[in-house]
Amino acid sequence: MRQESYRPMGYSELIAVFGQGGEDEARFAKVMGQLEKAGEIVRTRKDKYGLPEKMNIYRGVIKLSQRGYGILINDQADMEDIFVYGRNLNGAMHDDRVLVRIHQRAGNNQRPEGEVIRALTRANQELVGTYEKHNHLAQVILDDSRQIYPVYVKPDSKMKVRNGDKVLVRITKFPDKDRYPEGKIIEVLGRKGQPGVDLQIVIKKHNLRDSFPQAVIQEAQQIAGPVSEVEIAGRKDLRDVRMVTIDGEDAKDLDDAVSIQRVRDGYLLGVHIADVSYYVKEDSRLDKEAFERGTSVYLIDKVLPMLPQELSNGICSLNAGEDRLAVSCIMEIEPSGNLRKYEICKSVIHVNQRMTYTAVNQILSGNDLEYTQRYKELAEDFILMKELADILRRERSERGALDFDFPETKVIVDEKGFPTDIKCRESGVGENLIEDFMIKANEVVAEHLFKKEVPALYRVHEKPEGDSLTRLNNVLGVFGHKVQENRVSPKVFQKILTDIKDSPGEKTIALMLLRSMKHARYVNQALGHFGLASKYYCHFTSPIRRYPDLIVHRVLSLLLQNGLTAKKRDQLNKKMIIYGEHSSLQEIKAEEAERDLVDIKKCQYMQQFIGEEFDAKISSVLSFGFFVELANTVEGLVHISTIADDYYEYNDKAFTLTGIHTGKKYSIGDEVRVLLAKVDVDAVKIDFEVAH
Repeated sequence: MRQESYRPMGYSELIAVFGQGGEDEARFAKVMGQLEKAGEIVRTRKDKYGLPEKMNIYRGVIKLSQRGYGILINDQADMEDIFVYGRNLNGAMHDDRVLVRIHQRAGNNQRPEGEVIRALTRANQELVGTYEKHNHLAQVILDDSRQIYPVYVKPDSKMKVRNGDKVLVRITKFPDKDRYPEGKIIEVLGRKGQPGVDLQIVIKKHNLRDSFPQAVIQEAQQIAGPVSEVEIAGRKDLRDVRMVTIDGEDAKDLDDAVSIQRVRDGYLLGVHIADVSYYVKEDSRLDKEAFERGTSVYLIDKVLPMLPQELSNGICSLNAGEDRLAVSCIMEIEPSGNLRKYEICKSVIHVNQRMTYTAVNQILSGNDLEYTQRYKELAEDFILMKELADILRRERSERGALDFDFPETKVIVDEKGFPTDIKCRESGVGENLIEDFMIKANEVVAEHLFKKEVPALYRVHEKPEGDSLTRLNNVLGVFGHKVQENRVSPKVFQKILTDIKDSPGEKTIALMLLRSMKHARYVNQALGHFGLASKYYCHFTSPIRRYPDLIVHRVLSLLLQNGLTAKKRDQLNKKMIIYGEHSSLQEIKAEEAERDLVDIKKCQYMQQFIGEEFDAKISSVLSFGFFVELANTVEGLVHISTIADDYYEYNDKAFTLTGIHTGKKYSIGDEVRVLLAKVDVDAVKIDFEVAH
């Protein structure tokens, strides 16, 4: 479906236009090769060159489904994602960056369809899987079900590997239209179920970095000295301002401190963030390593930090009783929640007390005399913080911010990493007020950067639309709700959340609302944050553990020091796109790794309860059965074949299973008694049956 008005040019024509002789021609050929490799231009079968978008060809990252098809996430924000049948993947693997040619335009609420014509970059060189050998055929079945091809491997006499071993395989030949990938086993991770193997599997599967190069550690050691008077010079001295950090008991990277004072007709809130950009200079070894990681990854009892511990737990951590360099956002806020004025500055601070959420929650509950007495000089501050946090939360709610109150899973493990308990993580007043203060600081900094018209990295969350909205309305219709396509706003979603409060389908509807939204990401434009109902939003408050925050600090520092020359602005503008894309991908990778390990631990924990009964709630109903969730957040499937008291029919409009003889019905939100029938740790699956 090439546009007739556009004609790709031959190489000789391009040389005639752009090249002027031998030396220029060689340089031109090199540039053309680079552009072709990046997918900026495309070579046709007749050795002509053209622009992809003029030839119905689009660039992006392809996401594969375990069912064998792919979805191209288009680079062009205004273009729809493209559906690719398995037969048209032509060897593309999950998360590869590819070129796709559209075969069929979108119609009837369906995506356009296309074919992969070339893989630009391969996302994974190394993958984790299970070794299987049958007769003379040896292969690795990859753990990630979205990696749909088995990898053929040749026996290696030096590598002792047995059937069923978990291994790390390096791809030596990538797949194409007619060939599966080939690879070489480079590491045997261990036997299934062996202590510690699950953690290594997750780390290797998601290609996470679990150690720092020696050169990076040495650079961190060289700059991690105590704060000196020379470094303090020129900074706002806030060491006499009473402030605290409030974190979980186990936290070591304390990158935010807060201070509060009552002022005439309002509050003076200080959010003080570790000045990581002072230590991590642009293009240093530390900076390049932090960019590659993108974020710290929290794997239950193990942290893979973005920065070495000399910084993350040392000089950049706002430890109580020590001078620290910071970037402070000091805001004067009216009783209505409106911002009266603010100051963003380089500062030196001295945290008075390292507080925990537990202690703050106990003090604010008024029922714990021990904590109240121990921190009596701070108790009034916490009461004032709670007062302001309630105002900020109410103001945010009034403009339409969404509050998804999903229970978080907390996994308790022993010294070998084996789960001993699965709980719901409770959020108290302390957790909430820190969240409220951080959101406010992020909004203030984002608007400041926008109004200064400087290069920046914003945290954006776009409104739901298209297929996502259609699927959402299919579910909402069952419960008597609908979102009009021309009325998509945070307040509409907020009203639905309010209307379903305490109803049987509350969690399911809330989850569908959440899933209908696009994943928040980092871009160089202030596109707003739908979930927070914020016009301007960025991440400023966690530069120890998130690279985008470090970039925001770097821009703020240049702005405060008048270092944003025209040349520097141009450089940063070009880099912001790369920073945003890479950081967004790394964030998704970290989230998937964290979720994978929690799911594995849930399976390991539940194995001991096979044959026991539990109270559960139906979370979703499908044609092949229904999923249930226990009080401890563990989920599993009740397959329709195990419900033996009747023949059940699925209603895809009402999302119910109904017995044709008894009329018995299973619906979303119903409470059921279930028996734990089977746990497959390797497949990460839990099966229940209806208890009789």
